[in-house]
Amino acid sequence: MGRIIDATGIQFRMLNTRKGPAVQAPRAQADKQGYRLRMKSVVENQPGLMVQQGTVRKLLIRDRKIFGVETDLGYRYGGDAVIVTTGTFLKGLIHVGLSRFPGGRAGEPPAVELSDNLRSLGFIIGRLKTGTPPRLHGASIDFKDLVLQKGDPDPHPFSFSTKTIQREQVPCHITYTTPRTHEIITKNLDRSPLYSGRIRGVGPRYCPSIEDKVVRFPDKERHQVFLEPEGLDTEEIYANGISTSLPFDVQKELVQSIPGLSHARIMRPGYAVEYDYVSPLQLFPSLETKIISGLYHAGQINGTSGYEEAAAQGLIAGINAVQAIQGRSPLVLDRSEAYIGVLVDDLVTRGTEEPYRMFTSRAEYRLLLRHDNADLRLREKGYRIGLVSEEEYEAFQEKKERIGRELGRLRKTFVFPIADVNEVLEAEQSAPLRNKTSLFHLIKRPELDYAKLAPLDPTRPKLNRGIRSICEIEAKYDGFIQRQTAQVKRYREMEGIRIPEGIDYGMIQGLSREVVEKLERIRPASIGQAGRISGVTPAAISILLIFLKNRRSRIG
Repeated sequence: MGRIIDATGIQFRMLNTRKGPAVQAPRAQADKQGYRLRMKSVVENQPGLMVQQGTVRKLLIRDRKIFGVETDLGYRYGGDAVIVTTGTFLKGLIHVGLSRFPGGRAGEPPAVELSDNLRSLGFIIGRLKTGTPPRLHGASIDFKDLVLQKGDPDPHPFSFSTKTIQREQVPCHITYTTPRTHEIITKNLDRSPLYSGRIRGVGPRYCPSIEDKVVRFPDKERHQVFLEPEGLDTEEIYANGISTSLPFDVQKELVQSIPGLSHARIMRPGYAVEYDYVSPLQLFPSLETKIISGLYHAGQINGTSGYEEAAAQGLIAGINAVQAIQGRSPLVLDRSEAYIGVLVDDLVTRGTEEPYRMFTSRAEYRLLLRHDNADLRLREKGYRIGLVSEEEYEAFQEKKERIGRELGRLRKTFVFPIADVNEVLEAEQSAPLRNKTSLFHLIKRPELDYAKLAPLDPTRPKLNRGIRSICEIEAKYDGFIQRQTAQVKRYREMEGIRIPEGIDYGMIQGLSREVVEKLERIRPASIGQAGRISGVTPAAISILLIFLKNRRSRIG
C-alpha cells in the first residue's frame, strides 16, 4: 500500500510540522483511479492468488469451524479461513434527502443475506451511518480567490523502500462555508434524513456531516471546505468538509453559497449510507471471531470509519489467517508497538457504538509510534512472517546499524567552551558553553538541531534525511523517550500476566456483577487488557491478581 501510494499520489504533505514529532504524519492525496488500477494489477498478478467475483450470501460452518462461503448463485468456495471485509455494504441503505434506496456505495448493490446469516450464527449486529460530500466539476470552480495549498517541495515517501517521489503534484484549495450556507441548511433540516428520523444508524462523531456541524456548533460562523482533486485525468473535485445527505436541490444551493463555488456544478451529489456492523467485542486480538474458528472480520464490519483503519485491519486479518493455516502463532501488535495495535486493542477490548477513527491522542506511547521509526518497530516482524524481502531486510539492517553508530558518535563527540564554538552558538541565539558538552546533549536545545551543529562537527558522516531525522529526534526527546520506554516496560509486565481461557469469573469473590459480566463477555487475555475494559476498576484488577496468584500457588 505504501509503495502504491508513492507511485500514484498526486500531493504529499507532512502534517503538523509546527508541532512535535509525536503528532506529525505524512498525508497523500491519491489519484483514486490510478491507485485502484495499480493495486488491482498487483493483486491480479500475485503468484498463488486466485481472484473471483461474486456476492456472498452465506458462510459455510461445520462444528463452529468455517470451511467456505456460498454465493447468491449457489456456487461454493472452500477455504480453511475466511476474512469478511464488507465495508458499508451489509444491508446498505443510501439516503439523499427523503429518498432512499438499497446500496453499499453509489451505483453498487448491498449485501443483504450475509447480514442475516451472521445474525443467525450468534453475532451481535448494530447499525451505523457514514456519509460522503458532493463531487464538483473542477472547471466550474473559481479558484483564484481560494487559499492555495501546495504539496511539500521535497515530499516524504510512505514506503521505506521508495527513494523519491517522481509523480507530478497538484494543489488543493481551501474555502469556507458562510452564514448563508448555514441558513440554507437550517431552513431545510426537515428534509434531511438525519433530522427527520429516517436514519437510525449512529454517525461519526469526528467526521460529522455539514448538517451536524451547523446544528451542533451554532456559534461557529464558518466551517472549512477542502477541495481535493480526485486524480490527474478527471475534473472531479472532492469537497471534503461538506458531507451531506440533504436533497439534491438543497445541496446545489448550499454549495453555491460558498466562496469560489457560486457557479459550481455538482457531478455527483453527497449521500449518507446506513449499514450493519458486528460488535468487535466478539473478536480475538488476531481479528479471528470468538464464535466461529477460522473466520476473521476486518474494516467497517468491526465498526471503524475510514479507508486507513480498514486497510490496517485487512492487513492484520490477512496475516493471521495465513499464520493459522500454517499452524503458526498469530501476529498481535500491542499498544506500544504500532497504531494498528492501539486500533485493534480499542476495538476488541472496549468495542464501539459509533464509527471509530484512529487519532494520535488514542495512543499512550505516541512519541514512540512515529512515522519515521515505523521500520525500526515493525520491519523485523514483517521479515519474520514473509512480507519483507531479503534485499529489503538487509538494507534495513544496514540502516539500523548506521543509526546506532551515529547516536553513539554523537554521545561521544564533545565540543569545548572556546571562542570558535561559542561564536557558532551565538549566531544561533544559543547560550555559550561553560563546560565541555556532547553533540547529543547540544541537540536537545530547542533553538538547535542536527543541521545547525554541522560547523561544530566537521567529521560527521554523510547520512540520508531519514537517518538524520531519527538521530535528531532521539537526541532532542531523549528524556521523554526514556520515560515512555519505562512506561512501556510496566505495561508489558501487566500484559505478561496471562488469564487462563476457561476461568469462571463468577466464582471470584469480591467482583461486582457488572465487572463479572464484562469480563465474561470480553474474556481478556491478560491483566493488562482487563484493566482497559471500561468499568473494570483498579480494585477489581487487584482482586484478579490475588486470585491468579493463589491459583498458581495451588497448581504449583
